[in-house]
Amino acid sequence: MRVILCPVGSHGDVHPFVAVGRAMRDRGHAVTLITAEPFRELADRHGFAFAPTGTAEDYHALTHDPDLWHPSRSMRVLFGPPRFERMLRDGHAQLLAAIEPGNTVVVGGSLGLSGRIAQDALGVPFVSVHLQPAAILSVINPPRLGTLRVREWWPHWFRRALYWAGDRLVLDPLMAPAVNRLRAEAGLPRIRRVFGPWRHSPVRVLAFFPQWYADAPDYPAHLRHVGFVKYDQAERPTPPAVEAFLRAGPPPVAVSFGTAMRAGKPYFAAAVEAFRRTGLRGLILAKSGDQIPTDLPATVAHADYAPFSAVLPRCSALIHHGGIGTSAQALAAGVRQLVMPMAFDQPDNAARLDRLGVARTLWPAKFTPGNVAAALQALLADAAVGRAAAESARRAAADPDPLPLVVAELERLVPAGASSAAGA
Repeated sequence: MRVILCPVGSHGDVHPFVAVGRAMRDRGHAVTLITAEPFRELADRHGFAFAPTGTAEDYHALTHDPDLWHPSRSMRVLFGPPRFERMLRDGHAQLLAAIEPGNTVVVGGSLGLSGRIAQDALGVPFVSVHLQPAAILSVINPPRLGTLRVREWWPHWFRRALYWAGDRLVLDPLMAPAVNRLRAEAGLPRIRRVFGPWRHSPVRVLAFFPQWYADAPDYPAHLRHVGFVKYDQAERPTPPAVEAFLRAGPPPVAVSFGTAMRAGKPYFAAAVEAFRRTGLRGLILAKSGDQIPTDLPATVAHADYAPFSAVLPRCSALIHHGGIGTSAQALAAGVRQLVMPMAFDQPDNAARLDRLGVARTLWPAKFTPGNVAAALQALLADAAVGRAAAESARRAAADPDPLPLVVAELERLVPAGASSAAGA
């Protein structure tokens, strides 16, 4: 059958879909990846068909927007006009061109709205994938949304009212006009609360995180936890310079604020100065550019990229932004974490990691050399954090392989494709 994957975002958002694509490809299915242009090479490497949403210049402009990681202005950067409508229309057009009626399943992330529209218009099977708990607005186990922390004593009706207000007063003004114009062109009625219950496929919702990380009785009834789907291009060898650095001394503290980060200069500088003050070795994993300090001491190394699965088990701690992909890899590696959340799902992941006992949170305004040095020393000296990190690694290792579960769910939706692949 034809499997169309529609992730939206950076490497942390795209990588789990690549893992699914590889598993479906190995079953004999045809895979198409519809996402930002810079991921074309990744699709080509794995034998997927590729259709871009926007240009490489569009992606560059987004990742270099100084407001992308701002706790409030980031929403307008991602969902404001004209960027959001152009992304939505590009994805929808590419999706319609790739659909083979009767033999196609579409898999989209939390922002995979073009697939949800195609499901309403054409009846094509669509599966919603949520990589992070923050994408599911539970009243009983609420996510932390930016600086807003839901208090335990707030009644459920008040929490629902907060979600309604956020949808109607913040997200709908940004997203609904573009979504409803596209729906109207497809002969569909207008909707409200674009980021509300409509966003979840009525066919199946897959949570790409385990129940021990997040669960709630009011999650969609047809949601299934499959666990963290981890992929980090581990087929690429660890850069020789990184390998040599890891072998040359004690386990370093790794630092990464996500592959889309281009404005991390003050944070990387603060981390490097903290390493100087504490005598700790450091390994910066981030895209080159002026965000990387030019005067790195010999005890701090830098690489544009290295697979977390190969590097983190050999590190003493990880400083990161709280992205779900990075968090999942850190939990699997059993490494202590210092999280500096900025926007989107990052504050919620930071809060969940803190509750698991594996991490401490340091907000951007307090991410200074002195605070980072003190936080790292406390983190590394805390035996309870070490035990919690080891327990997270044990849990992650005990989880079943999520990919057979995902494959079974997708093949169930197109039986003819499944039987054909099974006999291949």
